[in-house]
Amino acid sequence: MIGQFLRLTLRGVADLRLHPFAQLLTLLAVGMVTLLTGLILLAMHNVNLELLKTRGQVEFQIYWKATADADQVVKDWDAVRKLDHLRSFKTFTPDNALTELASTLGETGDFSWLADNNPLPYSGLAFFAVPPEAQQEGWATRLLTDLKSLPGVDKVNYAPFQADLAQGWRTLAQLVVWPIIGFLGLVVALVVHNTIKLSLLTRMDEVEILSLVGASPAYIRWPLLTGGLFQGLIGSGLGIGLLAIVHSFIEEALNFPPFMIQIQFIPIEQVLILAGAVTLVSIISSWVAIK
Repeated sequence: MIGQFLRLTLRGVADLRLHPFAQLLTLLAVGMVTLLTGLILLAMHNVNLELLKTRGQVEFQIYWKATADADQVVKDWDAVRKLDHLRSFKTFTPDNALTELASTLGETGDFSWLADNNPLPYSGLAFFAVPPEAQQEGWATRLLTDLKSLPGVDKVNYAPFQADLAQGWRTLAQLVVWPIIGFLGLVVALVVHNTIKLSLLTRMDEVEILSLVGASPAYIRWPLLTGGLFQGLIGSGLGIGLLAIVHSFIEEALNFPPFMIQIQFIPIEQVLILAGAVTLVSIISSWVAIK
């Protein structure tokens, strides 16, 4: 029984040579679809990594009045540090802010002439974590009001989209990205299905003779199903290999100021899922074709 199974499997692999041009086009199509799907997963993975740095975090830029004295500012700083969900708080005196500005601008940032008449106010950068229990409507707005109500504060700036950035990305993925991946899976299914159909049409006489002499449906179908299996395995392997080559070229593409982003390859579990999904689609489409 096992020997017959192996013979039928090897026969299915050997039958891939019957239509070499069609098989080559099928492998290229499966490989290209795997590559495109891998590129989408690569983009999603790296966007998720960047979102992890700011997900559930809101940054407030706080500026104190120019007339605020140092004692009042220190009291306000202490009040900010006592607020709930504060992750970090970086403060700047006018002198610190001028030094920071000069170092940021580099050679063009010579502001020594402002040392005796510094126009910069006291300021601070406050980062607040947004845990699930605090993610309620208006939370950031209420926090903004609390910060503005401090006696010496002049104005507060923040990016309201930060708290909703992760949710917005998930919504975009559900509405756009996953349907595209599903469409690419359909392309794989149609290509493999048509290839198997072509093989069946050219072997119709052989199939009829095998049926007449009493061959079981499994005996007839298994070599064809094996062909679909190997098309999926080889095609997905080709696509993942191309993805690795593309990644090697673009890995450092954004690794420069101000981005400083090193593009990471997709995790091994996603690689296995991608290869398995493409192979499974190939097997299913082969089964539909031979049925």
